[in-house]
Amino acid sequence: MTIDDADAEVARWQALGEYRTLVGARIFTISLPALVRDAAEPLVALHGFPTSSYDWHAVVDELRRDRAVHLLDFLGYGLSDKPDRAYTVSLQADIVAAFLAEIDVTRFALLTHDMGDTVGGELLARASDGTWGVNVTRRVVTNGSIYIEMAQLSPGQQLLLSLPDERLGADAFVNAAAARAGVAATFSAQSQVDDRELDVIARFIVRDDGHLVLPRLIRYIEERRRKERRFTGAIEAHPSPLAIVWGADDPIAVVEMSDRLQHARPGASLAVLDGVGHYPMIESPERFAAAANAALE
Repeated sequence: MTIDDADAEVARWQALGEYRTLVGARIFTISLPALVRDAAEPLVALHGFPTSSYDWHAVVDELRRDRAVHLLDFLGYGLSDKPDRAYTVSLQADIVAAFLAEIDVTRFALLTHDMGDTVGGELLARASDGTWGVNVTRRVVTNGSIYIEMAQLSPGQQLLLSLPDERLGADAFVNAAAARAGVAATFSAQSQVDDRELDVIARFIVRDDGHLVLPRLIRYIEERRRKERRFTGAIEAHPSPLAIVWGADDPIAVVEMSDRLQHARPGASLAVLDGVGHYPMIESPERFAAAANAALE
């Protein structure tokens, strides 16, 4: 894919959504109606670090066959604002809550991945303690560091965490090629993701110099360590039905996490996708969409 091709794909995705001012920031959001029949509660899908809502692009049409789907780019990610500021899980949760309030969605299913699992945990904690008046009907959790002590952080993640919590200079070692390589390294060796797709993913990361705030964005891992019982506790305990869909070859959020989550939440369904790494919705979109839709029925 040429630079022009990648830019065209970014523009195509951008055209699907709109910008909203949420919690004082310019946030990119997408709300897509059901394709066939609007027969189920809407689905809210939350992406992970360091990518964007584009992670769902290959599965979103299948997911919205019978329901509306709502997406957003977290602050600091994708097409949203990327200010030089501290980023917290609570702030990202505030943005999600403001988005749903603006579009008047109070009853929905929740699909989360990677950092989105953590933000989802904060949202579930708020729903459980009565500080957020919504009805989360069912949930699908996919590859993320639910149990942070089990995570096998990549060299790139460890390097970013070792840096000060501040914006990098313009001459920083992090660039589009490094961002692209970092995402690719989390795929299964059996994955056959098109190189052109990785070009687009990297384009969203570096948009508006987003790569320069990566040392700030990754601090969610430190917050997850401090508040794991709140985030993971809510994922385990929220009364809505839980389905776990996991890429078996994830080098970071290792597959044993999915077993532990299912053990902590008896009755949760578990679908392990062989030959798939950290991004199952990108590496095997057909199998991921089938597993997610089965859980959401």
